[in-house]
Amino acid sequence: MTIVRRFALACFIATGLNARAQQGILKVQADKVTATIQPTMWGIFFEDINFGADGGLYAELVKNRSFEFTKPLMGWTKEGHKVVEGSMLILNRKAEDPNNPRFLRVTADHEGPGDLGLVNEGFRGMGIKKGVRYFFSILYRQPQTGITLHIGLKDAKGNSLGDTVLVPTETGEQWHKATATITATATEPKASMTLGFEGDGRIDVDMISLFPGDTWRNRPGGLRADMVQWLADMKPGFIRFPGGCIVEGMDLNNRYQWKKTVGPVEDRQFEINRWNVEFPRRSTPDYFQSHGLGFFEYFQLAEDIGAQPLPILNCGMACQFNTAELVPLDQEDPYIQDALDLVEFANGDTTTRWGKLRASMGHPASFHLQMMGVGNENWGPQYVERLQEFTKAIKARYPDLKLVNSSGTDPDGARFDYLNGELRSMHADLIDEHYYRNPEWFFANARRYDGYPRGSSHIFAGEYAAQSDHTVSPENKNCWLTALSEAAFMTGLERNADVVSMASYAPLFANADAWQWTPDLIWVNNLQSYGTPDYYVQQLFSLNKGTGVVPLTLDGHTVAGQDSLYATACVDDATHDLIIKVVNASGQPAVKTIAVEGRKLGKTGTLTVLQNNDLGAVNTFDQPRQVAPHTTTLQTGKTISLAMEPYSFNIIRIPLR
Repeated sequence: MTIVRRFALACFIATGLNARAQQGILKVQADKVTATIQPTMWGIFFEDINFGADGGLYAELVKNRSFEFTKPLMGWTKEGHKVVEGSMLILNRKAEDPNNPRFLRVTADHEGPGDLGLVNEGFRGMGIKKGVRYFFSILYRQPQTGITLHIGLKDAKGNSLGDTVLVPTETGEQWHKATATITATATEPKASMTLGFEGDGRIDVDMISLFPGDTWRNRPGGLRADMVQWLADMKPGFIRFPGGCIVEGMDLNNRYQWKKTVGPVEDRQFEINRWNVEFPRRSTPDYFQSHGLGFFEYFQLAEDIGAQPLPILNCGMACQFNTAELVPLDQEDPYIQDALDLVEFANGDTTTRWGKLRASMGHPASFHLQMMGVGNENWGPQYVERLQEFTKAIKARYPDLKLVNSSGTDPDGARFDYLNGELRSMHADLIDEHYYRNPEWFFANARRYDGYPRGSSHIFAGEYAAQSDHTVSPENKNCWLTALSEAAFMTGLERNADVVSMASYAPLFANADAWQWTPDLIWVNNLQSYGTPDYYVQQLFSLNKGTGVVPLTLDGHTVAGQDSLYATACVDDATHDLIIKVVNASGQPAVKTIAVEGRKLGKTGTLTVLQNNDLGAVNTFDQPRQVAPHTTTLQTGKTISLAMEPYSFNIIRIPLR
């Protein structure tokens, strides 16, 4: 029996057992704020998994643009009937440029158009849109002029989508940049780019790049606009970056190092992506990190969408599922210094070393960094020892900076219990809890934080997603059941906002042609994107966040499963609204009377409903809104009558008088 059928049967039985209790009234005490909801309550978690950065959010269309993949010509194909041995060679200048050592040397011998060239396949193809300008750039050097470049775009059948000619004019030993543009004549999801060499002579080329002109905010070399828009539309309180297991790396050489991701893009060091080899069933040998999307761009993205930045740094531990490699405690200083320097990069005056670099990249003002994570999903005494060193050094210089600490990989068990105890004894600012469990766990844990201690360490629900099959299964789906269970669980997070300060679903993005992990919040291909049912749950909580929790009860009790209902209420001081969220997890419709005490209501409000009768329903590229919210006007009086459809998430928003 599938998990969807099993859950539906359980709901049917529960509906019959609770028939008598259905007569109860939902009571809201609108004048009694029990907890402050932090502006950071609902956020987003970004990791470069599932081609989330290169081939995804980072809008570069050329794969392996500087020949730094393990196989230097991966992504490239030589073409032309005059391609002979030695006409195109990869050279390595490691001593001269260790960050970007390789380049391509082309030697032409009176070649004509089409005689000698390369084709780049892009990231599972290139998404090209009719009428959009595409910006080509290349670094080159040549001892003398004589070479003409032919740049073209072709569809999957080899038909031209546009082309241009570029003549490099500079000579000498220095590298120079040349640019050109192509306006596409048709739309094609699986295009490729051709680069032909005509003439007589030698030319070295590197950083061969192609960007669409319609990037987010039209920034040259920027981000894919539709993907950023999905994030902006959530109005998140924070964005966590760069992960995730990316932070730890397969070993410490493979760990994410933020200093390698800032400065001019041609000076940023390529890195193999740790998800390249993680799952043999989804092998992605062409998965690397160009770091064109680096820490400056992450901070800029956070600022653009009005979110607080939450960077996570390596604490001297590689992934404990891979190598579990450690830096000895007496060699932690460089790792700690990276953390201190990051605060300076984000917030420092432009006279400081790292603040000056930030300003040179186009942002003299501070990014207002207020929090940072130390370690990702690390555990054991070895983590606690290293965390203590980090905390001591960071707090000594930046006492107001909030630190996020890992509670390991699971929400229970010996590993969790040990870390929870140790972190609380250290008075940790934020304890990062992760939950990848089946939907039944999420329903059952809607009261998880009701009994947590108040006035001590706060919780960051840093990674969570209901698994329709099982964790790490490629069969997991972003179906309506997973989203509904997450909505039920999130009512418990909001209700306990005095304990839970932050929460984020993970992972964020997945490329339909190049994913490693499911489920994921937003799915993309080279031209399209859509939000899953889980996305709309996250968005609705974030857009209806409120500022303070107020009591909502059914027959005097917290609503966390009675009558298959899960509910929470809050007020929004900025808009003077009352916001009520109710999940009906039953397969039967439900009608409830809501009585609001302590405040008078406006005559009308809104009712937003996310619903589908099929718990297995999913959104797709062809049907992107099969599960999507709909808003209608709601009439109110002394009480509110709420008629809920089966399997529905309902949000009432009413002005307070």
